[in-house]
Amino acid sequence: MAALARWCVQHRLVAVLLWLLAFGGVTAAAAVAGSAYSNDYEAPGTESGRATQLLQEGFPGLGGDSDTVVWRTSPGSVRAVAVEQTMTGVLDKIADLPGVASVVSPYDGQGTGRISADGRTAYATVTFAHQAEDIDKSQAQAVVRAAKAVETDGLQVESGGSAIALTEASSGHTAEIVGVAVAALVLFLAFGSLAASLLPIGTALVSVGTAYAAIVLLGHAMTVADFAPMLGMLIGLGVGIDYALFIVTRHRRGLKRGLSVTEAVTNAVVTTGRAVVFAGATVCIALLGMLILRLGFLNGVAIAASLTVVLTVAASVTLLPALLSFIGPRALSRRERRRLAEHGPQPELPTGLAARWSAFVERHPKLLGALALVVITVLALPTLALHLGTSDQGNDPKSSTTRQAYDLLAGGFGPGVNGPLTLVTKIGSAEDKLTLDNLDATLRTTEGVASVTPVTYDAGGSTGYFSVVPDSAPQSQKTSDLVDRLRTEVLPRAETGTSLDIHVGGVTASYDDFAEVIVGKLPLFVGVVISLGCVLLLLAFRSVGIPLKAAAMNVAAVAAAFGVVVAIFQWGWGSEFLGLGRAGPIEPFLPVIMVSVLFGLSMDYQVFLVSRMYEEWLETGDNRRAVRVGLAETSRVINSAAVIMISVFLAFVLSGDRVIAMFGIALASAVALDAFVLRTLLVPALMHLLGGANWWLPRGLDRVLPRISIEPPECRAAHERLAAATDAEVADVLAKEREQDVRDIPG
Repeated sequence: MAALARWCVQHRLVAVLLWLLAFGGVTAAAAVAGSAYSNDYEAPGTESGRATQLLQEGFPGLGGDSDTVVWRTSPGSVRAVAVEQTMTGVLDKIADLPGVASVVSPYDGQGTGRISADGRTAYATVTFAHQAEDIDKSQAQAVVRAAKAVETDGLQVESGGSAIALTEASSGHTAEIVGVAVAALVLFLAFGSLAASLLPIGTALVSVGTAYAAIVLLGHAMTVADFAPMLGMLIGLGVGIDYALFIVTRHRRGLKRGLSVTEAVTNAVVTTGRAVVFAGATVCIALLGMLILRLGFLNGVAIAASLTVVLTVAASVTLLPALLSFIGPRALSRRERRRLAEHGPQPELPTGLAARWSAFVERHPKLLGALALVVITVLALPTLALHLGTSDQGNDPKSSTTRQAYDLLAGGFGPGVNGPLTLVTKIGSAEDKLTLDNLDATLRTTEGVASVTPVTYDAGGSTGYFSVVPDSAPQSQKTSDLVDRLRTEVLPRAETGTSLDIHVGGVTASYDDFAEVIVGKLPLFVGVVISLGCVLLLLAFRSVGIPLKAAAMNVAAVAAAFGVVVAIFQWGWGSEFLGLGRAGPIEPFLPVIMVSVLFGLSMDYQVFLVSRMYEEWLETGDNRRAVRVGLAETSRVINSAAVIMISVFLAFVLSGDRVIAMFGIALASAVALDAFVLRTLLVPALMHLLGGANWWLPRGLDRVLPRISIEPPECRAAHERLAAATDAEVADVLAKEREQDVRDIPG
């Protein structure tokens, strides 16, 4: 690490130019290649996945995205001549738009059943030539504009569907701008130096920008969800600014102690830079843990997010040192530089609120530890009600055209029309076809079914499918119950004596299958992530207790964060106020991604807090002193870092995307609890209660474990001297150090 830091300082211009070249080159390549995202939630081997495959094989014409144009009259009927002429004209216009494959109007023979019973609501089906992820946003916007152009006081026209959702533009880059602006303000207040406060921002922007463009290119090589770049940016900005903050803080401390710029930079990278690399590794390991689920959809998310973290870590230990050498002493504020010139180097003592809080925790560990447990437990309780399911356009903000179309369809035709089920099968004989022709009558009498379309056959008559409209909304538990009823009771009875194998597909069935696969593999996934994290901490801190406490703290942070997500998004506490739409279930893939990200981020603060305590423990062997000094010296920077990360994450609520908003709120909640409750309250309280047991490691295990240390070499040397000394020598060394200690806090 020292050699790398010195090279970056000595060749600072080259280091900066290399990063700018990488950023420009990857961005240019991404602009030329374009995006190729895919939200393929199908889990291999599931029934809904098989239904989709059969449908695509038998009916390739259904491959394009199907959207709707919905209109409602008040008063009057949609069958009125003026309304019919107006809407027929606009539908003909939409049919001629680029990217539109076909339009089925309720006014022609194909559109039977597309006018509501009261005659006031109707809808047309607009089928695009491609799936939503392959449709240009301008093509969907053209459909919405054409539909809205004929809207009058007595005629409401709305559009809905996956392609139309592309037009519900997020707030551009408002989220990123707001998050970065707040982070810059916090950094300036913490440092008092404009130059020092801008460096973490600049480092994070370059690394995250490079990663964002790289994720665009990654989408051409594997399945990458459309929210992956935004998720990567969210994580990258948070951890990137924080990692740079920790290194700059250590660099500034070195300057105040009289080190030269080169020495201060090198020392910061050798000490805090080690912790940054280690913390980044834990985040990547947690994210890449998603690969064990063997789901293509999550593989792309895991690799995309990990790539972002790797680049932010690389920039923190290469680009940042080069930039620090450029600004030289200006990393300190004018007042700090003047004080250094007048009074010379002085030890930076932990004083103020941080020192008083550390001493307070030392005096009352039981009370404060119990208080922290109560807070975490209360916030985690809603997690017990977690419901994974379909979040659809009924959860969009009220002002969006997709939400308006959803509500119009639900009001005119019943909520199930927004998420019909698809029953598809191969046909092997005339008896199979006869059974299938008669099945619609049975389906109509099934509990939970609102309507059934007649069976449709492909050109060869070898594949047929039904569309079944439930009498409940796609995200309703009743719809999931209907899927189970069809699969376990109705369809098996109908298939008896035939070669039919009818599969149930559709949005709700796909999400239910996806959720079932994830929930089934979740214990293995969580176990692997926790185990790998514990192994890393065991190797780094040579202690059994530190990894076990970290695992418990991480589980607590995840549970509490999910409690907040359930309260806001599933129970609807403030979701409409925040512009996030009404209450609904939690996306099936969210738990896996959030567990990965939150475990990684939780490890960050654990590493930065405990590594400072570990340094002190190695130097003195005094647990109380190590915990007190470690907390006093790191709590201020951890709290500043937490405020920055929380601001960045909460800013993404402004993105307008419900999934990204879920990520933002969950991450912000977890970081807030982690920094202000767990790491600065519960962890030090437990460490005071456990005493020297915090650092216990069986001798036999200590001998066989490889040594990967994140503490600086001088601390390891001190530890080796203490380990080699006799008990009397150790006692004598510690007594002398206590007498000379100028940092001890009374108390």
